Amino acid sequence: MAGSSHHGHTPAAWAGVIIAFIGFCAAGAFTVLAQPVGFWASIAVILLGAVVGGIMRQMGHGQGDGVLKRAADVES
Repeated sequence: MAGSSHHGHTPAAWAGVIIAFIGFCAAGAFTVLAQPVGFWASIAVILLGAVVGGIMRQMGHGQGDGVLKRAADVES
């Protein structure tokens, strides 16, 4: 994985990570504020980030297998 310079540099990966990061930040804030409903809503946002990233990958905005094969060919 370290040899692939394309790992995670896709719109699908960025969208999923940004949405999950917002969810993590909100969950931390709601934990400190002792608001369980907000905390669980933030956990749902984190899961939404994974769903959005997966859907975007299926739509063609993710890293395809061809990129991984080309990187493997370059290394050998």
